[in-house]
Amino acid sequence: MTMSKHAGLTIGGDLPVNRLGFGAMRLRGRNAAERAESIRIARRAVELGVDFIDTADAYDLGGNEELLAEALHPYPPGLVVATKGGQCHPGDDWIPLGRPEYLRQQAELSLRRLRIPQIELYQLHRIDPAVPLADQIGALTRLREEGKIRHIGLSEVSVAQLAEAESITPIASVQNLYNLEQRRSEPVLEYCERRGIAFIPWLPIKPSTHATGAPAAVAAGLGATPAQVALAWLLRRSPVMLPIPGTSSRRHLEENLAALTLSLSDQDYERLESAAGKHD
Repeated sequence: MTMSKHAGLTIGGDLPVNRLGFGAMRLRGRNAAERAESIRIARRAVELGVDFIDTADAYDLGGNEELLAEALHPYPPGLVVATKGGQCHPGDDWIPLGRPEYLRQQAELSLRRLRIPQIELYQLHRIDPAVPLADQIGALTRLREEGKIRHIGLSEVSVAQLAEAESITPIASVQNLYNLEQRRSEPVLEYCERRGIAFIPWLPIKPSTHATGAPAAVAAGLGATPAQVALAWLLRRSPVMLPIPGTSSRRHLEENLAALTLSLSDQDYERLESAAGKHD
């Protein structure tokens, strides 16, 4: 199966993408065999119609960006490779780093690793509580004015933080934790709907819960997998939703993308909707 633009949305007013993207975090290259398989998965995603890939400078210390460039450069027309900066990942820790000079340095490194002249969507990976938000957004705004990034996105923000950022500069996307079972970001999603901001749920599939209960029951009735049902629910939940399921398995990649062809009845949708509280 391949995807078509009729099932899409537009980021920032000028970046049309299909409704299901791909989160590249799980692609790794710790050895030759793993790297070769990760490259095959990235290429297969694009073959199947994925035109939005999400990565970050913190994934594998920049190695994830380099792997995507090795797999896909020169990039096909219309492919958006979005990346993130503003958080480092030494060992097991995730540490927000929002100093303007650090954000500039990381954006420059991402440009080099991805082998591109401009990052079409650059996302602030986390807001650094030790740095004024205006300084962090200001650094990204200057990078956009210089043509090094095209659109600015945020990750893991509240409505108040999003509104504050929007008072400084247009925000094209928000990437928050959100799935069928974890909907604490419902107010943020609703804000994005009102403002026409793309909402990118990370961890769109939560296997430990989606494999049982309502998702499993609905899946059985549709001849689908619980993961496909979870993705289909997200796609129906909001027109600004852009899930980015990630995987290191080609089989799971193809199964996830098949969720675009899955149609939930009103009864199935309501059953899933009522399976968990709207705000957990």
